[in-house]
Amino acid sequence: MNTVVLITGASSGIGKACAGYLAAKGFTVYGTSRKESAGDKGQTANIRMLKMDVTDAASVKKAIDLLIAEQGRLDVVINNAGMGIGGALELAAPEEIRLQMDTNFMGMVNVCSAALPYLRQAGGGKIINLSSLCGVMGIPFQGFYSASKFAIEGYSETLSLEVHPFRTKVILVEPGDFNTGFTSNRVISEKTKDSEIYGAQFSKTMAVIEKEETDGGNPLKIAKLMHRIIRSKHPKFRYKTGNFIQTNFARAKKFIPARTYQFLLRFFYNIK
Repeated sequence: MNTVVLITGASSGIGKACAGYLAAKGFTVYGTSRKESAGDKGQTANIRMLKMDVTDAASVKKAIDLLIAEQGRLDVVINNAGMGIGGALELAAPEEIRLQMDTNFMGMVNVCSAALPYLRQAGGGKIINLSSLCGVMGIPFQGFYSASKFAIEGYSETLSLEVHPFRTKVILVEPGDFNTGFTSNRVISEKTKDSEIYGAQFSKTMAVIEKEETDGGNPLKIAKLMHRIIRSKHPKFRYKTGNFIQTNFARAKKFIPARTYQFLLRFFYNIK
C-alpha cells in the first residue's frame, strides 16, 4: 500500500515544497492549511488539502478523522505548521506569547496526540517534527520563537522514549535559514519597533536576520531530506540542515564556553 503522509502547514514554504516533492515520488500526501484550499474539493496537484487549525484540537481531530475515512491508515506525520513573532522578550504582549507558543508548540502537540492511535494501528509509523537551529541556540528578538522550538526539542526527546514500544519513530529536523515566505509573514512587535530602549537595536538585528533568511537555501533541500527520512528503516533522531556555517556553529555549541558562544552571537547579530 502507498505510504500516507500528513503535512501540516502545507500551503506555503517548507510544507508546500515537501508536499509537492513527496507527491511526485508517489506518496499519498495530505496537506493542511488554516484556510479553505483553492482547487476542486481541496485537491491540488495530487495533494489532498484539508482545512486544519493546529491550535484547535477539535479542528485537528476532524481533519485527521477525514483522512482516515478516506485512506484507512496514516503512516507519517510531518509537523511543519508554524509562525514567528519578532520583538523584545521584555515587551512581549501576553496575546503574542500565546499565539507563538500555541501555534508552534501546542499545535504540534495537538497533531501528535490525534495521530498517534492511527500510527500505532499502521504498525508504528514516523513523526517528523520541524524544530529549528533556533531550538538549539536562542536568537535575539526571536525569543519566544526560540522558546517554542526548544519546547519541541524537549517534547520530541520524551515522546521518542514513550512511543518506542509501539515501533513509532520520532525524528527532529532542525533547519537553518531557508528562503520561504516566513520572513514576510513574521509578526513584528510594534511596541518593540517604537521602543526608545530596544527600537534601534531591534532594527539592526532584524536587518541581519532578514538578510540571512532571504539569502537562505531552497526549501527543496528539506523536502529531499524528508524523503530520505521516510524511506529509512533506521532514521537518526536529529537532523540539522542548512548552510555549512550555520549547522556547524549549532553543532559547536557543546564545545564552546557559554559566554564565548554568546559573544559570537552578539557579534553576528550586531548587538553592541
